[in-house]
This record gives sequence, C-alpha cells and structure tokens, in this order.
Amino acid sequence: MTLNRRAFIGTGAAAAASLYAPAVLGQGKPRVLVVGGGAGGATAARYIAKDSDGAIDVTLIEPARSYYTCFFSNLYIGGFREYDSLAHSYDKLASDYGINVVHDWAVGVDRDAKTVALASGASLPYDKLILSPGIDFVDGSVPGWSIDDQDTMPHAYKGGTQAALLKSQVEAMPEGGLYAMVAPPNPYRCPPGPYERVSMVAHLLKAQNPTAKILIVDPKANFSKQALFEEGWQKHYPGMISRIGPDFGGDNVEVNPAEMTGNIDGMVEQVDAGNVIPAQQAGRICHEAGLTEGNWAPVSGHTMVSRLDEDVHILGDATDQGDMPKSGYSANSQAKVAAMAIRGALTGATVFPAKFSNTCWSLIDTDDGVKVGATYEATDEKIAKVDGFISDTGEPADLRRQTYEESLGWYSGITTDMFG
Repeated sequence: MTLNRRAFIGTGAAAAASLYAPAVLGQGKPRVLVVGGGAGGATAARYIAKDSDGAIDVTLIEPARSYYTCFFSNLYIGGFREYDSLAHSYDKLASDYGINVVHDWAVGVDRDAKTVALASGASLPYDKLILSPGIDFVDGSVPGWSIDDQDTMPHAYKGGTQAALLKSQVEAMPEGGLYAMVAPPNPYRCPPGPYERVSMVAHLLKAQNPTAKILIVDPKANFSKQALFEEGWQKHYPGMISRIGPDFGGDNVEVNPAEMTGNIDGMVEQVDAGNVIPAQQAGRICHEAGLTEGNWAPVSGHTMVSRLDEDVHILGDATDQGDMPKSGYSANSQAKVAAMAIRGALTGATVFPAKFSNTCWSLIDTDDGVKVGATYEATDEKIAKVDGFISDTGEPADLRRQTYEESLGWYSGITTDMFG
C-alpha cells in the first residue's frame, strides 16, 4: 500500500498504523532532527537514541548550552531554589547516548527538500523531523508592550535570565510598593503558573517588604486551581493580593513601560515591578514552516505527527492537540509517544497505542503544595481526557507538605528523564 499525504492526514487509526512499517530510506542510517532541547525535544532525542541501539542518527538542535527549566522557576523567585539548580547540561545526551548536539538556531524548514537551515548557514537533512520550540508571544496582545520592553516589564515566562531579572525587581521595590502582573488569556503555557508566581512573589514580599501589595490584572473569568490559590492567599498573605478580572476591566489593559504604569479600563496605576505575560502562540519556526493553523500547530494524538506533514512531529506547548494542558510534564509524555512512533516508522519497532499523563504541582507557601492532573488517550479527533484529580481545599498540613515533596521528586525525575 502506498502512503499518500491525503490518506495520512485523515489521522484515522489505519492511517496512523501505516506509519509503523519501516521506511525506505536508501543507504545509511535514517536521520532524525530534533529542534528544541526542552522537556519535549530533549526527551524525544534521548528516547529515540537509547531505544534504537544506534540504528537511527539523532541530532538535537538547541542554541543554549544549558537549559534552564521554566517549571520550578517560580520557586527560585520565591527563594525556595537557587538559580543554578534550574540549569541542566546536554553533555550526557552526547556522551552517553551518541546524540549529535548542535548549539545553533534553527531558522527555517524546507519541507520539500527535508532540510533544516541553521543561523550559521549550515543545512541539515532529515528523514523525520521533530519540532519542540515551545512558545512565542503574540505581538500587540498587551497594548503598549513589546518584546523590546522585556527588560523593563519582564515576562519571565521562558525560563532563564528573565526569572532572575523579575526577582531582582521585586526585591528592589520600595517599602509598601506595588507588584502588578498582567496575566495571559487562554490557552497558554502552564495554566497554574501565573498564580503560583503570585504566591511566590507574596512569599518573598512577606519576608522582605510586608506592606507591599500585589495586583493581578486578568482577562480570564477564572483560572486553574482558583479555589486552592485563593484559599492559600487568604491564609498566608491576607490583604496583600488583589485581582481584577474581566468584569472589572481586566481584559482592557494598556501598559507604559517607560513610565511604569498600567491603564486598567481607564484607571491608571503606578507600579514598582511590572510582570507582563502576553498571549502566546507556537514557537516561530512552526509558523515559518507552514505547520500552524491560527496560533498553534495541529497534530494527531496517535503519534504527535503534524496534520500538515507526515514527516514532522510536533511536541509540547506549540501544539493544538486536544485536552492536555501546555506543560513540561505534557511535553515529556508526548515526546515518548512520538519517539515510539518514529522508531516504528524507521526501524519497524513495535508501536503501542498512545497514552498520556500530566500533573502540575504548585507551591503556595512553605510546605503548602497543591496539584492537579489527569490521564489521556488518543482518539482520531484529539488527545482526550480520561480522568483527573485535584487537591482539595482544607487539606491537612502534612498532606500539603507531602504534595510539595512529591513535586521535588518529580523535578529530579523528569530532568533525569530529559538529560540522562
């Protein structure tokens, strides 16, 4: 049977299964390029390399020499982790798994020639391509703010030095000053993330600047773990945190980074630290490769393959895949499904039905951890939620401490799973 693009993009079970026959690739090892070395890309590269016993040539393209996790960066802002603890090396992927790690920017994809162009001028060929570029921001989604303003009003939503900058600005606030966050609209990376950040900023201010105030300007009517966060804020930080939702103008905000002000539905607020988290979209390379519809890249949940190109798999935050939240845990889970499908396509290895899971932990204050999670399965239409769980309000302190300690174990486990 000949596999054609129309039959494949239908994404039915039979079309997905047809990928699992070994590909005819001519001479030499089949080549897999992975763009993006985060929770999706690093995991996929490692699993393809370690489980193919050298039968597949794997190249990981990532400009950074150290990966700073976006997940747990809030705990650094709150003083629960050191900055260097967020950094992870790619050295083991190269030395222990034989992955060719190329520290360069991928700037374009020629899907007809099946090559990826690098900023250095090089061009790398592939038989299968994995894109895991994370997010970029939607230009103009917060009037008055652009990426050029990220040093004045940081987003701190891609990990790395932005988190350090935001923490330093919070620590430099005058006594009784105001920290204001512009929260993003749905969908966005890590749904509880902005509200855990508020908790961590509040924890820092309670110790260093207890008369300071926090203002959340939110375009959403509600948010992830809302009852848990609001219970925790009332318990640990009474009177410190206020939130303006869309009913009171939270969806009508303009900022002026030069003057450090926010105009909220006509009311101007002077702020001392401004954290602007704009609307988000798939990383730019997905758009430039013509693999998006709207802001996100549609994929089949059976294999995480693009619905627009049978030789490209897309992972994590960049995808439009169904019910899974955009998170590091989700990207790691999706990477294993894609890696299995690619090994099947290139070597004839056994491929099992796709299953996924996700858990998101959040820290509200010392030893006060909460979580939400679910399991998922692939259907022809999407990745569909099967069941889920969430922490309860009013839980005893020892259970909350156990939840926090569980999150520490997960962080250690996922970073080992990513980098070896």
